[in-house]
Amino acid sequence: MKRPDFGLSTFSGVFMVWTLFSVLIVFSYPLEGDRDAPELRFVEEFDRLKLGFSWHNMSCALCKAIFASVDIALLSDSNKERVAHVLGDACVRLHLADPDVCREITDLFREDFIRALQESFLWPTEACALLVGPTCGHFDIYAPWNVSLPRVPKPPIKPPSPPKPGSPQSRILFLTDIHWDAEYAEGSLVDCKKPLCCRNDSGRVSWKQSGAGYWGTYGKCDLPLRTVENLLQTLAKSGPWDWVYWTGDIPAHNVWSQTRKQQLNELTVITRLILKHLGPNITVYPSVGNHESTPVNSFPPPFVHGNGSSRWLYDTMAKEWASWLPEEALETIRRGGFYTVEVQRGLRLVSLNMNFCARENYWLMVNSTDPANQLQWLIHTLQESENKGEKVHIIGHIPPGLCLSSWSWNYYHIVNRYESTITGQFFGHTHVDEFQMFYDEETMTRPLSVAFIAPSVTTYVNLNPGYRVYYVDGNYPGSSRMVLDHETFILNLTLANKRSSKPYPSPSWTSLYRASEAYGLSTLFPADMDGLIKIMVNDDRVFQRFWYLFHKGHVSKPCTDTCKTSLICLLHSGRYDILIQCDVLHGDKHSFRKTMC
Repeated sequence: MKRPDFGLSTFSGVFMVWTLFSVLIVFSYPLEGDRDAPELRFVEEFDRLKLGFSWHNMSCALCKAIFASVDIALLSDSNKERVAHVLGDACVRLHLADPDVCREITDLFREDFIRALQESFLWPTEACALLVGPTCGHFDIYAPWNVSLPRVPKPPIKPPSPPKPGSPQSRILFLTDIHWDAEYAEGSLVDCKKPLCCRNDSGRVSWKQSGAGYWGTYGKCDLPLRTVENLLQTLAKSGPWDWVYWTGDIPAHNVWSQTRKQQLNELTVITRLILKHLGPNITVYPSVGNHESTPVNSFPPPFVHGNGSSRWLYDTMAKEWASWLPEEALETIRRGGFYTVEVQRGLRLVSLNMNFCARENYWLMVNSTDPANQLQWLIHTLQESENKGEKVHIIGHIPPGLCLSSWSWNYYHIVNRYESTITGQFFGHTHVDEFQMFYDEETMTRPLSVAFIAPSVTTYVNLNPGYRVYYVDGNYPGSSRMVLDHETFILNLTLANKRSSKPYPSPSWTSLYRASEAYGLSTLFPADMDGLIKIMVNDDRVFQRFWYLFHKGHVSKPCTDTCKTSLICLLHSGRYDILIQCDVLHGDKHSFRKTMC
């Protein structure tokens, strides 16, 4: 059974299909010197066999034959135009997306993706293992690699203890996955043919239908700017905040039609709105989401120079975030989109660019070995903090359990080595409310860290807008700096859009739950979260409460049997190779890749 509500969004399907078809369709055109007229042989074969739209129906032999021809086809740059043209036709003929989406996404992705493919060392068996399944070859197409840890002995392990009553706490605002849609249109179609709806070009509703709501809509829709600004106005009144963690994904999911100019404008607008409403005295610590770039997920490592690099994005980030971050942090942002900064005496923050671990970042086909040397830099930073007696919080967009296998394994190894230094991990990306556990590598039974994954601001897909507040052991000598509690707030769209009078009154963002109260926990230390999982296994009432909160209070289907077993398994899985066992165990070898983002 697939992971509930984690099926690929229409966009994700289109993107993955584009990624795979962009190499498959090359085979349908003649190579240089072939005088035959171009034919969509591959597409016609699909039509003839009536295989539908799933590439998993392709045989292993056919897949390897196609990919063997790809290497030859891409030796010539003149084939690029042929690739793009036939790809667009194939996308339309196979009804993979709306015709406009097919053409636009082809134009947008072709240069970057084909360049990355030309420079990669992708073998047919590796590509087909990804395409057809592990029975066709080794699934992980990226070679294993290891980071180097210092020869400094790991300090003795001292289990954390709760702070004394009355000890100071830090109140940290956490924002992620805003996904502002500049084309959001009230009254437009909620269920349209494109991957993203509720927009000017989605069409208007008939008298039988309900259109997009004023403040947002359940469905495959992102948020209007008024909702984002209303949230920031609410947050300005809900302070004071000690500081803010903001883990990216600013633009909407219209990934087939984005430009660099639009991406930079949206980055600038949202950054300045946050600064305007929260004020200059609140420091915001951002990280880079996978949607900040265009094409989406395209984050070339620093060895890619010129117009194909990410400098256009990183330079603007450094400029817009300069009021929050010191020059040393801005320097590493310009180089690779990551940084470190001292938050308070005794507490250091590390903001990672998790796109360098992302399975969807096709630039990693060229070289996935510690891109930008980020993990080795992380080790150096953690060792310095250990030497100084600092505690470290890590923020990033994509949770580590969803990363490439070798990256995820190395990160897990680093967390194990520096478990006494890393006292908080905070991520977003999945849009839902969950977490991933880290255990000691020797026995895989002793919980030693938690990656908290906060819910999104956006509604995409079928969710209430939300944000998170973390309560962390505060600023005093001997503080653990660990998460003691967290609280999630939502905008109930059913209530917010119910008002018929205009102008609409300002909606109410209300507390959905506080973890300590919902689950009866005194702290949210690793042992507490591991204990919560054990309780959910045996007490279905607690699990169903978790399932309801997982969706920010808007869930339509119950989770039982294999759904429950799979989700509990995934909560244990802060590492990719552990994560896939959940899906293999329950008979769905691909579901672990199916997030909503």
